[in-house]
Amino acid sequence: MDSLKQAVRAYTHRHANDRGLALTPLPGLRMMCIEAPSGELHSVYKPLVCLVLQGAKHLTVGKEERVFHAGQSAMVSADMPVVGRIVQASRNEPYLAIAVELDMAILRELTAHLGSPRPQRSSEMPTLFAVDTEAALLNCASRLMQLLDRPEAAPLLSPGIMRELHYWLLSGPHSTVLCTLADPDSHAGRLATAIAILRAEYRSRVPVERLAAEAGMSLTSFHKHFKHMTTLTPGQYQKRLRLIEARRLMLDEGFSASKTAFEVGYESVSQFTREYGRLFQAPPKRDAQRVREQSSVHSPCSHSQPSPVLPAKAVSPS
Repeated sequence: MDSLKQAVRAYTHRHANDRGLALTPLPGLRMMCIEAPSGELHSVYKPLVCLVLQGAKHLTVGKEERVFHAGQSAMVSADMPVVGRIVQASRNEPYLAIAVELDMAILRELTAHLGSPRPQRSSEMPTLFAVDTEAALLNCASRLMQLLDRPEAAPLLSPGIMRELHYWLLSGPHSTVLCTLADPDSHAGRLATAIAILRAEYRSRVPVERLAAEAGMSLTSFHKHFKHMTTLTPGQYQKRLRLIEARRLMLDEGFSASKTAFEVGYESVSQFTREYGRLFQAPPKRDAQRVREQSSVHSPCSHSQPSPVLPAKAVSPS
């Protein structure tokens, strides 16, 4: 564990952005290092597992919330808006975590081979839960970290390590939830198709009839199951995507509020300002300034690259 923590600190020192998040060249792998408790960070997670190595983080996903401590892993089982807050961190012992996005193709392949438990059809499965991090998962994470220094080996070795990591997750206590997530005929699997459209086309108006058709549901059924899983309506979900990306554009790209509004699909700057203020409790310009000041005070382990949030740039903080 100590060597893994040292590797995360070293990598984030070189590559983290001003909020402590470091992306990596390995698809779906990222890490975080924060040296003080933080304010709220709004983001949109893809299904993932987050290994908390040190410190603690409070996560809110829909109606579920939990504090994750060192030695635990957070699992998010759906594409969900998430509010995260670092609650235990210091300069000597910063919050350290590694996140790995789940690969549905790998889950489906392994589920077929393992004859895993019959998945649940309901969209009301848990979307946030904890597992005690097993040594096998830490071992996989350590080997993925080693590949960051061996880019010529990564394309050959990382697929096997990722497959092994998914195997250990499927062998754990939440295999039924993971099987449900991987089943394309489950409500969660069918809703994932509609959510992928919203993430890809969040700037545009997407007819809910199209989303329901892609999910293979009636309008009534689609609304019901979408709200059960995400706690939001499709329109509210799309609005959340727009506002989270808007915040990123102002913080990481230096966009003005008016330019940001049109960039994320708003036709009215005043409407954008109102809706932004409701979510982040401050107008766009003031909120961006506040976050920058907090980032400076909270001393992330380093400052370097931007952290994209949506579609082709999809990233979920650890």
